[in-house]
Parts: sequence; structure tokens; C-alpha cells
Amino acid sequence: MTATLYAAPLSLYSGKARAYLDWKGVDYTEVLATPDIYRDIIVPNVGRPVIPVMEAEDGAILQDTTLIIDHYEHLADGPSIYPASPRQRLAALLLECFGDEWLVIPAMHYRWNYNEEWVYGEFGAVALPGGTAEEQHAVGKERGATFRGFVPVLGINAATIPAIEASYEQLLRDLDVQFSAHNFLFGSRPSIGDYGLIGPLYAHLYRDPASGEIMQRIAPAVARWVERMVQVKTPQSGDFLSDDTVPETLQPVLSRMMSEQLPYLQRTSAMLGEWMEQTGGDEPPRAVGMAPFTIEGVTGERIATPFSLWMLQRALDFLASLDGADRSACEDLLASVGGEALLSFTLPARLTFADHILRVER
Repeated sequence: MTATLYAAPLSLYSGKARAYLDWKGVDYTEVLATPDIYRDIIVPNVGRPVIPVMEAEDGAILQDTTLIIDHYEHLADGPSIYPASPRQRLAALLLECFGDEWLVIPAMHYRWNYNEEWVYGEFGAVALPGGTAEEQHAVGKERGATFRGFVPVLGINAATIPAIEASYEQLLRDLDVQFSAHNFLFGSRPSIGDYGLIGPLYAHLYRDPASGEIMQRIAPAVARWVERMVQVKTPQSGDFLSDDTVPETLQPVLSRMMSEQLPYLQRTSAMLGEWMEQTGGDEPPRAVGMAPFTIEGVTGERIATPFSLWMLQRALDFLASLDGADRSACEDLLASVGGEALLSFTLPARLTFADHILRVER
């Protein structure tokens, strides 16, 4: 049977999955995740209301975007979005983690502090597709309240907003230099790193009108990259740069990850270890407390999410698999962007994500 993607246009991670499936040439049908779909399909199969959800050709239910991507990377023929060379692959895995788990901060800030009234209509269009604009706005405001409530726990407040905006606008400028020189992060083929970045940079920061205007004005080459990612013209095309080249234009982006996200991940890892000692459990909650973070010299607190560590573990596993010249090359890359702490980064336990549940191995 044809695969089915349950998703929505305004959903950050739906944008990531859709862009990959289109590039990979997967034969699938997208179904709008209306309340009936949540009730009848998503919650019974996944256990919670979340999108995107993929029903694969064999009937398997896949929920996380990384698992969806890896399912088709292992199943389908053709070129891979995972670079084969060590420096590119490590950088791509790190940038997936950065996009998926860190850029949600500016994504949520700009959505709810610049586009709030507009996005209520978007929520309403999903919840009540046949309703009038007024009906959609009303139901959208009710359904969007849950997502609006995530803003403060992500560390977005009056004290941190100026720093969040300064960091994001500089990131746009850095990426504009990158995408003025290269179609994608590592050449003419998208990588897993591109798919990490596309979620926040498309569904919230390009598609939402006020933040989309900011992107178009500050970083037009980033907007063109977004369009290449989501309007796929030639599936399974392009190549990665030769000689394991990680463009110098990516150094500021990786350095930003190391200065902003890595200390937060270190603290989250310690907090997960404390949770394990205190509870003896093996299914950590969505957050194990509030962890400090610093952006542009401004410190705040946001939820400490063990899932972010599972994403980082993918890069750590790859790094641990290397030796000899490949290991040395990656160590040099990390040193050049301030990421030496990753060489000694240890998790309190191995994390697994299966059957839609994150677990720690004891």
C-alpha cells in the first residue's frame, strides 16, 4: 500500500519529514491531522497527540522524524543524505541536533510574539477545515493555547528575547553566506543536517508571515535554500563536496551550537543522571527540570529535555566509532569550532527510542 504521512502545514517537524520524503522520491499521501485523525489514528497508535506520524507501506507506525528518515534511508535505494566521509557526517549529525532541538527557541519566539493572530487561523484551518475564517480563528485560539504555553518554559521571556533575536539574526547572516556559496550545507545534495535546520527555518521562520519577511530581508539566500528544500525539483540529486570538505562558512554556525547549546546539553545530561538516581526509573519525563542556558551573554532557564540527548547521542556514537586519521580529522574540526567538550561528553546511560517511548538503559 501507499505510505501515509499525517501532518499539517504549520507543524515544524512535519516540514522536516515532508521535505525529506519528497527528495527521496517516496510514494506517499499526506493527510491533514484533523481532530478525527488524532482521535482515530494517532493517539491509539502512538499514545499521545503528536505529528508527524507516518504509516509506512507495511503498516508500521513511525512517529519521530529522524526515525522516519532512517526508515527510508535503510529501505530505499539511491543516494543517501548521510555523508560517507567523517567530518561531513559528524557536522551533519550535529547540525540536525542543533536545528531540531535548539532552533525551536527562535522558531517559537517569532511564531508567538510576531505571528500570534495569524497562526490562530492556521490552527483553526487544521481543526475545522470547512469553517469560516471567524470560526477557524476561534477554535484555533483554543487549540493554539497549549503551544502558546510552551513559550515561557523554552526560556523565552522579556529578559532573553533581545538576545534570542540577536543570535537568530546573526545565524541568518552566517547561513546567508553559506547558502550564497553552496546550494546545501555540504554541496549540491541535502544532508541530514539540512533536514534538521529545515523544520524551524521553514514551518515557523519562513512560512509565518512576519518572521518570513525578516528572513527575506536579512538572508535572502537562506529563503532560497528553504525553497529548494521544500519545492523539490529533482529527487535524489546532487553530490557532497569532495575531500570531506566542511565549508569554512559553516564554522560560525557550528561555533554557535557549541557556545549556546552544548553547555545546556551538558547540564541536561547531569540532570538526567540525577533523575535516574532519585527515581530508579527507565522512562524519563519530557523534562527533568529547568536547565540554565546562555545566549549572547544573557542567561535564562528552559526545560531540560532528555530527548535532546538522544539526538546528540547519534553524533557521539559516530564520533566514538572513529579511529586513526578519521578520528583526528574530527577532533580538529571540533577544536576549530569550540566543541572540544564533545570529546569527553558522557551520558549517564544509553538512551533508546522505540515504540514511541524514550528509555534509559540500566
